[in-house]
Amino acid sequence: MKPLEMLLKNAARSQKKIVLSEGSDPRVVQAAIEARKQGIARIVLVGPERVIRAQYAAAHASPDDGVEIHDPATSPILGELARAYYDKRKHKGLSPDQAARAAGSPHIYAALLVATGQADGTVGGAVATTAEIVRTALQVIGPGPGSTLVSSFFLMLLCQSHHKKKGAHIFADSGLVVDPTAHEMARIALASAASFSALTGEVPRVAMLSFSTRGSAAHDAVSKVVTATEIAKREAPDLAIDGELQFDAAFVPDVASAKATDSPLHGDANVFVFPNLESGNIAYKIAQRIGGAVAVGPILQGLAKPANDLSRGCSAEDVVHMIAVTAAQAEHAG
Repeated sequence: MKPLEMLLKNAARSQKKIVLSEGSDPRVVQAAIEARKQGIARIVLVGPERVIRAQYAAAHASPDDGVEIHDPATSPILGELARAYYDKRKHKGLSPDQAARAAGSPHIYAALLVATGQADGTVGGAVATTAEIVRTALQVIGPGPGSTLVSSFFLMLLCQSHHKKKGAHIFADSGLVVDPTAHEMARIALASAASFSALTGEVPRVAMLSFSTRGSAAHDAVSKVVTATEIAKREAPDLAIDGELQFDAAFVPDVASAKATDSPLHGDANVFVFPNLESGNIAYKIAQRIGGAVAVGPILQGLAKPANDLSRGCSAEDVVHMIAVTAAQAEHAG
């Protein structure tokens, strides 16, 4: 089964409730229609009800039994959500009136549905910026138990006929943490390994990437990757992880046999951890635009409950894929 088909099938089994905070955007409405058609998740659309229903009408559809529309302006639970938000933010000086106004914001409203257990995950960012989506997720949902860093990754799906090595891979961090320290890079590696297992059911094999393989270059940037690898190995001794490695030594068995003969990855890594956001972001876009990989993300990890960001250039299909990922994360989170 192709990795994308597997992801959609797993999501359909879970039937989690996913909130789409930009419910009046035509792409989001089309994604909600398709998600229900495929049975991927139950859907909550947040936004002006009149506009959402008009978007459904324009698509020659109507909300079915698995879709809820929440208009914050008329919501009967807005007061409940406002009180929950006040409890979370009053230590920052937020007043009850400010909490009531903030809870009416679609992104905060959606995150509060998740934080109060009325939904399993939320997706936004087709219109809002990444900064707004991430800030809301951190303030309302918060980090998970024991989590010291919220990071992101792209799920890269190699499904085309020209892809010699097919399957799902993770590129991290390609969307959030700009210049991680060695300790932060190690945390990203461990979180990404856990995310890979949760989304694919497969064993993660983690490559810590650099422009150097096994000391072929000397630089502080290389030393950071070496230190990060050592930290991750100490914290997860059973995890298949190696670094520092160039991408070809991590991905191509013949190159690995020449450059890193004793690597436990043998040129077959499926989780790639980049030394900074610049390299990770460039890499995923090249793999997507030139290589033809399907890029799903940025997907957030390290939160108490799933909240994910979309690219403002996303398509309805991209939103469907993110709904499936969010549902899978929610299933794994229990």
